[in-house]
Amino acid sequence: MEVVYPCCCGLDVHKKSITACVLWAEAKGKSRKDKKRFGTFTHDLLQLADWLEQCGVTHVERPRPARHGSDLRLCGS
Repeated sequence: MEVVYPCCCGLDVHKKSITACVLWAEAKGKSRKDKKRFGTFTHDLLQLADWLEQCGVTHVERPRPARHGSDLRLCGS
């Protein structure tokens, strides 16, 4: 499979929390991932933005409600 974005993030958004999973493409087809949960208040969202920037994320995806979970099985449950 061709790598389109070498560092991206999937978001699982709920009323009281957001789970972010960052996936990095590495050499020889390997990947690395990290998952964190954030709250939904402004200060939490700013922490999320800071973390994504520190990780080097260039693209973020959130599944559409009709397709929930079908695209973002990067980090598992």
